Amino acid sequence: MVNEIMFTGIIEEIGTIREIRLSSTSAQLTIAARDILSDMKVGDSINTDGVCLTVTSFTTVSFTADVMPETMKRSGLSALRPGSRVNLERALRLSDRLGGHLVSGHIDDTGNILKTWKDENAIWFSFSIEKHLLKYIVEKGSVAIDGISLTVARVDDHSFDVSVIPHTQLVTLILAKSPGNMVNIECDLIAKYIEKLLPGNNEGKKLDMKFLTQQGFI
Repeated sequence: MVNEIMFTGIIEEIGTIREIRLSSTSAQLTIAARDILSDMKVGDSINTDGVCLTVTSFTTVSFTADVMPETMKRSGLSALRPGSRVNLERALRLSDRLGGHLVSGHIDDTGNILKTWKDENAIWFSFSIEKHLLKYIVEKGSVAIDGISLTVARVDDHSFDVSVIPHTQLVTLILAKSPGNMVNIECDLIAKYIEKLLPGNNEGKKLDMKFLTQQGFI
């Protein structure tokens, strides 16, 4: 996994959509930012509301990235408009602390906020998600919502809940969302890799002692 672009789900900055240039099924976004521009280069990856985008050009006040048709179809980026705000995070460096969890920036699907409620200093959010993705959502596991690393507090057959601490409320756009709003969801990457290795899910390869030995784990 070290050869892939990774993020941590710890939001660095809130950006603002300055311009959207649409084609039939794709788009080009120009996003105003400040902090993340300090060491930016063309080709850098920026997690934008949970979606990994590649910088094609930048100025002292903004950067531009292309959005391919698959991303437009699978994520909520198609709902953005000039003036919309987005969560931004630069790619993880190998020397960084992993404060959140491993996030790829590849959205699994969108979900919707079902309800929110206050619990002293925390705010709870309940999300709907397609049933086939719920197998990757586990209690006390990790999930990325609009690029934010959050811990699952409860899960059932149709939805899951997270509890958001004051710091996350302050430095992300989570409180800008309300019941009925759509969010980008990326399930735990490790859970998907484990499923791929389970017996019957990987072209006959089994997760047994022989396989672990062959892969150098034991």
